[in-house]
Amino acid sequence: MVPDMIQQAWNEREGAVVLTTVDELGIPNSIYATCVGLSEDKRIVIADNYFFKTKKNIEKNNKITVLFITKGGKSYQVKGEAEYHTSGELFDFMKSWNPSKHPGHGALVVNTAEVYSGKERLL
Repeated sequence: MVPDMIQQAWNEREGAVVLTTVDELGIPNSIYATCVGLSEDKRIVIADNYFFKTKKNIEKNNKITVLFITKGGKSYQVKGEAEYHTSGELFDFMKSWNPSKHPGHGALVVNTAEVYSGKERLL
């Protein structure tokens, strides 16, 4: 769950988010994700439309980071653990906004542990 101040920043984000996962050897993999949302319980949800390494990584190591920037140019980094849903409430939430031209294989959900803006730790 992201704190209220991050929810406001999330609502003002611009462009894609950067999603970073790590494989079992500690090698990072980053992708741009454009099909994203904030669930009712304030968790970041990312549509798995074309994951490959990302999905393999979270199956082995669920540590995850999401980086985004606001229209005002302020950056935020959300660190946590990933859950992957192929059914249920969060999957249905993702399907409600994911464009129909994309497959939406699953919903990657971020359980927030830490939040940073620059070097400042906010949570």
